[in-house]
Amino acid sequence: MINKKELIDVVVTALTKELQQAIEAANEAHAAAVDDQSVAETQYDTLAIEASYLAEGQSKRVTEFQQAIDAYQTLTLLDFDENSIVTLGALVQLSADSKTNHWFFIGPAAGGFRCQHGQQNITVITPQSPMGMALIGKQQDDDIEVILGRNKLEDYIAKLN
Repeated sequence: MINKKELIDVVVTALTKELQQAIEAANEAHAAAVDDQSVAETQYDTLAIEASYLAEGQSKRVTEFQQAIDAYQTLTLLDFDENSIVTLGALVQLSADSKTNHWFFIGPAAGGFRCQHGQQNITVITPQSPMGMALIGKQQDDDIEVILGRNKLEDYIAKLN
């Protein structure tokens, strides 16, 4: 059995680390944008403009990481069983993933994040992802079909937690 609270702590810790790196990058980009060395010497010198765009992009990343952390910290954890409907906060295992102990956690953000928790391999997906859209609203033993690029995945939900 996977402890979802512990799993969320792992995700939030990783997001917090990414947030700190994004803050540092944003500060460095901002410093470069206002540095005396960045002042344009000719009309074709765009270093300051490029640095300001970079600072703006890094600041947006900071905001996105903070929003992701907030979303996890306010996520209501539900208990799921074989009669539950897959929704945000569910842990889902597909039949093909049973042997490898792989689970999908449907989270509010940080899609693609992977970790190992105990003996379980976990991938975070969001409801907006192709896999998330295929799983949301389904129940244990329901068939799913997902188009991933040129590949088509057909499987069924083996376990729901």
